[in-house]
Amino acid sequence: MSPESKKLFNVIILGASFMFIFTAFQTCGNIAQTVITNLNSTDFHGSGYTSMSIIYGVFSASNLISPSVVAIVGPQLPMVVSGVFYSLYIAVFIQPATWAFYTASVFIGIAAAVLWTAQGNCLTVNSDENTIGRNSGVFWALLQSSLFFGNLYIYFAWQGKTHISESDRRTVFIALTVISLVGTVLFFLIRKQEDTKTPGEEDSAHEILGDSSSAQNKMMRAVAAFKKSIKLSFTKEILLLSVTTAYTGLELTFFSGVYGTCIGAVNRFGSEQKSLIGLSGIFLGVGEILGGGVFGLLSKNNRFGRNPVVMLGIVVHFIAFYLIFFNTPNDAPIAPMEGTDHVAYMIPSKEVAVFCSFLLGLGDSCFNTQLLSILGFLYSEDSAPAFAIFKFVQSVCAAVAYFYSNYLLLQWQLLIMVVVGFFGTITFFMVEWKAAAALAARSSDYSSI
Repeated sequence: MSPESKKLFNVIILGASFMFIFTAFQTCGNIAQTVITNLNSTDFHGSGYTSMSIIYGVFSASNLISPSVVAIVGPQLPMVVSGVFYSLYIAVFIQPATWAFYTASVFIGIAAAVLWTAQGNCLTVNSDENTIGRNSGVFWALLQSSLFFGNLYIYFAWQGKTHISESDRRTVFIALTVISLVGTVLFFLIRKQEDTKTPGEEDSAHEILGDSSSAQNKMMRAVAAFKKSIKLSFTKEILLLSVTTAYTGLELTFFSGVYGTCIGAVNRFGSEQKSLIGLSGIFLGVGEILGGGVFGLLSKNNRFGRNPVVMLGIVVHFIAFYLIFFNTPNDAPIAPMEGTDHVAYMIPSKEVAVFCSFLLGLGDSCFNTQLLSILGFLYSEDSAPAFAIFKFVQSVCAAVAYFYSNYLLLQWQLLIMVVVGFFGTITFFMVEWKAAAALAARSSDYSSI
């Protein structure tokens, strides 16, 4: 197998592993609040929103140390261990207990930071400036296929159900736990690159291999990775991209947790209101897969760079927010177990609700594929620290959004995303223009990004 084929193989395995793990986790997140509100046990007092807030809060703090972990042991082993913790979190729902639920939320927050930093490093070292756009698109399309498969099962399994029984819950979460473990095992198939440099290393590949067993050398690499993360945090490009990243954190919370809960709370949808959560997730996944696949395949032929894709993303999201505002009752995010009988500015339409899910997925893929691409391009030598900062900002904003989702009406949540999304698009444009100028100065073909 040629070196280029080996790298593409690694990217595909990386995407497939994430597809299995997040088939389980994103389906879990999409139905968690709905399942919790249907629990009969008076001993359980957990909240899906609070759990997600804890996860993303711990996630953000853990990004400070995740580059050091990847620097010491490389990306493969941390991804395996992180996958195990994802599986344990999902398994908690088989027999929920409040203490186990929140404890698992803390551990998965740590695991998520390491997993995503390792993913960014693995993606970058298996790419170059000519393939980073393609590989980002391939990875994103495979990752977001997870939204399709898990939610397809939920749609058929919960068809016509207005209450989720204990048997229904256990069947779903046993299956999701097994799926997550399959994805974890797939990480072992990723083949090591002999010339791969982990964060903080300055030596040649031969020297690295010779000194890798030295505890002092590993500690130096860990400290160097930590210092690099702090230093990169205050660069102009990272600060500008942080606004865009903040927006992806807010809308991640909305489409992965809040919007599904909103749909499941609308009583006007009748007996389909629970199964519509699954259908919504399916169309969300279709939008993500379509965006990731198209933008990945077209990246080498895109002479205009990343800005048009991001512009498409914000326009698509604004249309989705407008339709959601008109179609979904304002109290849907915080409705009780009985749901809401209120109506927004139109009689709730199932077709509009599902179409908005597609738009949310398509817009999200626009932003994330281009952020992965520009980070891999700008920071090819410092990929782990750069991706750690990206996930730090995203997870902080996701944690904040999950916290206020417990209290804010739908209209205010949509307004926050509109404002942050507008400014995030502008700041991305500024960084992309500078990246284009830098690439032109190197006399490289910009259309190959």
